[in-house]
Amino acid sequence: QVQLVESGGGSVQPGGSLRLSCAYSQLRYCMGWFRQAAGKEREGVAMRSTGGSTWYDASVTGRFTISQDNANKTLYLEMNNLKPEDTATYYCGANPKTCSFNLRYWSWGQGTQATVSS
Repeated sequence: QVQLVESGGGSVQPGGSLRLSCAYSQLRYCMGWFRQAAGKEREGVAMRSTGGSTWYDASVTGRFTISQDNANKTLYLEMNNLKPEDTATYYCGANPKTCSFNLRYWSWGQGTQATVSS
């Protein structure tokens, strides 16, 4: 069972930046970030395969960047030009089978809250 621990959430004003980190115990085929806003379903934000391919949801393309430090077993999500609609709990995920924003096969961390408000 992979262990995932997120950190780096907080409160920022619109236009601000946050960097989320996820310490993982084992690398899986696909590592990613999902988010869940209050009253809404969990949705994919960004993911990265072991081969280095990356995918982003259209709502964050150009603003968010996913990266990975395999030596330190850490996954990152750099979030720039944040908007109020980015407010959510952000979850780190690991998938041994596929890179897909479909929620099947993903394991999750406990989440970290990011709030964007003026």
